[in-house]
Amino acid sequence: MSKGFFKVPTPVNEPVLSYAPGTSERKLLKKALKDALETEIEIPMYIGGKTVKTDKKVALKPPHDHQHVLGYFHEGEKSHVEDAINAALAAKADWENLPWYERASIFLRAADLVSGPYRAKINAATMLGQSKNAYQAEIDSACEFADFLRFNVQYMTEIYAQQPPVSPKGVWNKLEQRPLEGFVFALTPFNFTAIAGNLPSSAAMMGNVVVWKPANTQIYAANVIMQIFKEAGLPDGVINLVYVSGPDAGEVIFKHPDFAGIHFTGSTAVFQDIWKTIGNNIHRYKSYPRIVGETGGKDFILVHPSADVEISNTAIVRGAFEYQGQKCSAASRVYIPKSLWPQLKELMIRDIKSFKMGGVEDFTNFINAVIDEKSFDKLAKYIDDAKGDKSVEIIAGGNYDKSKGYFIEPTVILASKPDYVTMCEELFGPVLTVFVYDDEKFDEILTTIDETSIYALTGAVIAQDRYAIDKASKALKNSAGNFYVNDKCTGAVVGQQPFGGARGSGTNDKAGSMINLLRWVSPRTIKEAFDSPKDYRYPFMQED
Repeated sequence: MSKGFFKVPTPVNEPVLSYAPGTSERKLLKKALKDALETEIEIPMYIGGKTVKTDKKVALKPPHDHQHVLGYFHEGEKSHVEDAINAALAAKADWENLPWYERASIFLRAADLVSGPYRAKINAATMLGQSKNAYQAEIDSACEFADFLRFNVQYMTEIYAQQPPVSPKGVWNKLEQRPLEGFVFALTPFNFTAIAGNLPSSAAMMGNVVVWKPANTQIYAANVIMQIFKEAGLPDGVINLVYVSGPDAGEVIFKHPDFAGIHFTGSTAVFQDIWKTIGNNIHRYKSYPRIVGETGGKDFILVHPSADVEISNTAIVRGAFEYQGQKCSAASRVYIPKSLWPQLKELMIRDIKSFKMGGVEDFTNFINAVIDEKSFDKLAKYIDDAKGDKSVEIIAGGNYDKSKGYFIEPTVILASKPDYVTMCEELFGPVLTVFVYDDEKFDEILTTIDETSIYALTGAVIAQDRYAIDKASKALKNSAGNFYVNDKCTGAVVGQQPFGGARGSGTNDKAGSMINLLRWVSPRTIKEAFDSPKDYRYPFMQED
């Protein structure tokens, strides 16, 4: 029993280490990379208290060196999904009855493990498995993951502290936040290790039990996340990690009466199919499942004629090409005024020519490989189509090579029309399309931006003119859930810019905020009367 009202440590954002030559973190990371490359590992599923292996092993290879084998994961089937659900439900009673501060301690310890003894290991796993350079891995798998854990603990306490403001004489009104009745399914993407860790842990933190399926291309780092959770003291069965096909997982999970919610990041098409499946099965469930998802983006940068050209250039090249454009928030369409285009074009081409591309082990490389052959082939086709289209011009990049790794050159397409296919469709790679507009048509381009895409995830305006900033902010209020002024449209930080979009980009439940955690609880109101009535009659019923 609690003997006090406990206050959790105040969260602060994990400092980003530099990995500059001569630093201790650079040496530790280089060693972790070397060790990982020299050691083939077998990665089991984690179901209840067991590590589960199967007779089907699948190789894990770096996207930038697809001949090298990092290890193998043991692929499961429907029976393993059923086992994971049963393990979760078996752990549910003890977990949800554990005091909140005990749950908090587990995830606070996990944050310290991520940012401390596991920092080099989880960064190296992210670099090799997902082809991220050292800086991109650091801000993701070390800093953002630790931030999610620490800030979510703070948000949890704030949620529990929210109580009815009025308890009149003779009454005590209370509000408790129960975990959902059943289990939560966490379906996580390849591109962010932090998201892979946050989606299952945020639901578990609020007392839920979880079945977690990561993308196959993120399993190498997902295994490290599970090791961290276990070392932090997470009880068996609270989070169960399985590697199965999407159809096998869906066939079991979405028909189970105890399915209580899904925490998802991935493609819009998959999310919409999941939503449809849940709707078709709604009669099967004990409760209406929570559906929380962050999906795609066709994110924009709008440059105003008053913009600083160097600020614009840096926002564009970073926003479009960091992590090979494989961020949901990455800039993929840019609108530039005719008056600034000659200068901006020169700066963009200059910077892109200076990019080094190659494997993550060479820290001088800014660009690495895209995630897999399917992604490579899709991007190559869009580039080839652009080469054969007289209405567009490739002004930078345009080459690709998958002989050693899945390398796509950072490519800039100049479109003569704002509805060219690469201005509208999500590509998820290092391909940026530019449309040059007449300076006096700024108002028209605002409408074009708003109507071009089904998505509404991130966007940015670059301008010095305050009236223009205000106008863009209002005109594009429904075009981006995260809107940036004089900055790139990527790089949301937990505790600073809660992340998520609407329209075709998801449910906008804002990862890294209290809003998201509220989706994983079901409130119960409790009224206790101290001076209870003993007669049904009211005073108005008395005769005059």
